[in-house]
Parts: sequence; structure tokens; C-alpha cells
Amino acid sequence: MKRFIEGEDRRQTTLLPDTLEDYVTQDNPVRVIDVFIDELDLEVLGFAGTVPEATGRPSYHPATLLKIYLYGYLNRIQSSRRLERESQRNIELMWLTGRLMPDFKTIADFRRDNGAAIRAACAQFVVLCRQLNLFTRAVVAIDGSKFKAVNNRDKNFTVAKVVKRIEQVEASIARYLTDLDRADREDGDIAGAKTVRLKEKIEGLRRQMQSLREIGKQVEAAPDKQVSLTDPDARSMATSGKGTGIVGYNVQIAVDAEHHLIVAHEVTNLGSDRAQLSAMAEKARDATGCEEVTVLADRGYYNGDEVLACEGTGILPIIPKTRTSGNAKRGLFTVADFIYDAETDRYTCPAGEHLTRGKVRSDRRDNIDQYRNLTACLTCALKSRCTPDKIKRLKRWQHESVLDKMQARLDRMLEAMTIRRQTVEHPFGTLKAWMGSTHFLTRTLDQVKTEMSLQVLAYNMKRMINIFGVKPLMEAIAA
Repeated sequence: MKRFIEGEDRRQTTLLPDTLEDYVTQDNPVRVIDVFIDELDLEVLGFAGTVPEATGRPSYHPATLLKIYLYGYLNRIQSSRRLERESQRNIELMWLTGRLMPDFKTIADFRRDNGAAIRAACAQFVVLCRQLNLFTRAVVAIDGSKFKAVNNRDKNFTVAKVVKRIEQVEASIARYLTDLDRADREDGDIAGAKTVRLKEKIEGLRRQMQSLREIGKQVEAAPDKQVSLTDPDARSMATSGKGTGIVGYNVQIAVDAEHHLIVAHEVTNLGSDRAQLSAMAEKARDATGCEEVTVLADRGYYNGDEVLACEGTGILPIIPKTRTSGNAKRGLFTVADFIYDAETDRYTCPAGEHLTRGKVRSDRRDNIDQYRNLTACLTCALKSRCTPDKIKRLKRWQHESVLDKMQARLDRMLEAMTIRRQTVEHPFGTLKAWMGSTHFLTRTLDQVKTEMSLQVLAYNMKRMINIFGVKPLMEAIAA
């Protein structure tokens, strides 16, 4: 083994043994975890066990278990069993915990029993970022993404799924009955064994049929007509791919456009983003501490009622308008070709004629006005390119001016959607890469929220380490 760097002899003893401190460099990220958690007031945040019991077996301090979890999520180790093994062999984790090695049940129970406190600790790190004046730009991007739950798709049932599976079982039973009739007409030991096997399969399918009918009753009784057996809170959700979907949760995040820190997040089992804008924007505004915040979102969030809810609250949403009309494909004018004048409350059509508001609202919600010109449309030369009806009618929402102001903000900020995409989509990719193909490991919405908070806390801490460096960040936390 000449001309190679050689290691120490494993059997060599030393007079003065090395300390754990010697194995952890001064710029190791594990030191940030230690300082941050030591600075938290765990009792105020709501952690159980901060004051030891007078009797019984001594327990681990919540700070120790929180350090283990934060270290694990910062290094893609989310499983409590893997964290138990790491505490027994990982030098950094030994340094962090002082060689304490709790078993996996203790580690898992801590996450289960301290969900609200862990989420509060995640929010406390965002407060630290705000105290360091990192949210001065007051621009955030909001988006949602589907994350897989523990629940398998075969263990999730909707009305359509139950009907389809019952049809499949019925078809299988019919096929086996045909095979059974054929086997009864045959002689010999082989035919007898085949008959017994077919009867067992038919009996099993009938039990499955009974189970499906009972599940069908549960689906009908469920408020959203959906039942998940493994994780009762997980829901079947459509994804961007045609004909695809997952059983999981919809994770919402609001990301600061300047430093790409996740300032707010939420986990819901609603598959659509349509009703999430105002709630997420309000959380982002409160987290950044800004009186006025510009919120960038994609078309999935376009909802007039949600935009209206943001009006006058210091939230300025910028969302591109959803184009639902098929007039452009048919060669007809679209709403964008009609210019609205707020002062005169009328539209000007491409032919230069004016469409005025009718006196009576005909919409069922009674908040939609109709604009038309009862005379000019009859003799207009452009009528063939305008409408196949007798006259052109334009519908305008009672609060359409709110959407017009949002469109004006988008026109002034042409790069808004590029900023949104560059800001909010990368964190989702990073989080999913850290979590692996299974994504969430816990069950029920409350536990999943806790797990997501640990992921977000780890992500934000890594971002802050990249921005400041380990030593300056430790000084800022301790200040």
C-alpha cells in the first residue's frame, strides 16, 4: 500500500481522546440548528414536556427531539426509524444531542403530539427573517401543488370508482361461473380440483362485492362523495397531465420574490386553487409585516369573489384573466375588442357604436349587468363577425372594476408571470426532491400539516444559510 494516504489504526489508543467538538467545523449548518432552537421559548410555543415531571422515568427535553427532527429534514431523513439509527452513528447528530439516542417511538410520538407547536416554530423562523429586513420588496408569488399521501389510489373511492369496480367484479363473477359450468361437464380429478378453486374465487369476489356496496353507502353519505381508507383526509385530485391524478393533498405556498423564502404555507385537501387566493395572500401579508403586498398567481387562482375579498386590505393581486370564450376560434370578436368607459358606463364596439347598460339585471345572482344596442346591431356591417344572435349582448359583473384594476397592474408589470414562475415553482421542485417519491409519511390532515411545516422550516433555514453563511446567521439569531 505504498504511495497512498493511509488512515489510522483502528486499534490505536490515544492518551487524550478526541472530543465531539473537534469533529464539527465552525461553519457546519448543524450549529445553526443548535443556536436557533436554543433561542426559542418552547414553553410559549406550546411544546409539551418543557417542565419535567416530579415522578416517573425522566423524559427527553423537547429541544433535543426538535433538533433531531430539524436535522433530519434538513438532510432528507424524515423517517423516525432512520433518525433513530442516525442518532447512533452520525457524528453531527451526536454533537447536536450530546450523544442522546431516543428510540423511534419516542421520536415519532413527539411529532404527533406537538403539531401545533412545531408549526409555531416554523412561523417563528419567518419572524426572524422579517426582523432581518428580508421582506422589504413586498412582492410574493403564490402557487399550489399536489403532494402524494400515504393512501393508495386503489384505497380511494368515489361514486364513479365504486360503480366501475362493481361492474368489474360482476364481469369476473360471470366469467368464473361460465368456467365453472364448463368444469362441471368434465370428468376426472383435475376437473374436481378446478371446480373447488373456481368456487373459492367466486366466493371471494362475492365478499368483495359486499364490501364495495358498503363502501358505496359510505361514499354516498360523505359530504364530498369521497372516501379514503388508509388516510381518511386524503382526496383524489387531478394533476396537469391529461387523465392523471393522485390521492393526496394540495399544498399552498407564498414565496418572497427577492430572497425566495417561503413566507407562508398551508395544506388543504381541496383539489382546486380557485378559492385559495385571499387566505394565502392574507397570511403572506401578515408574515412579511408589510402594509401593502403585491401577490402574483397563475390563472388557476382567477376568481372574481377572491379578488374582491382582497380589495382594500393592502393586498394587490396580479393574475392573468382566464379566457373561456370560443369566439376567437370561430372568427368572432371577443370581449377584449369592446372598450369600456367607466365615466359614461358604456362599451364601444369595433364598429364605433355604443352599448349601454340595461335597466334590469337578468342574471340569476342579480349582480350581472347586460350591455347592448337595440338599433345599431340590426344594420351593422360587422354583425357577421360580432354575433350570430339578433343583437350583441355583453355581460359585466357588478364589481368588474376590481378586475379591471388588476388587469391594469398586470399591464404595468409585464414581467409578472415570469417572476412568478421563477419564484414559486423552484421551491416545490426542491421540496418534492427532498421528500422522495412517497412525499408525505404521516396520515390525517393535522399530521400532514406538521410534516409540511418541518419541510418548510428546513427549506427556509437552508436558504438563509446560503444567503448569510453559517457564522453571520448564528450571530443574527443570537442577537
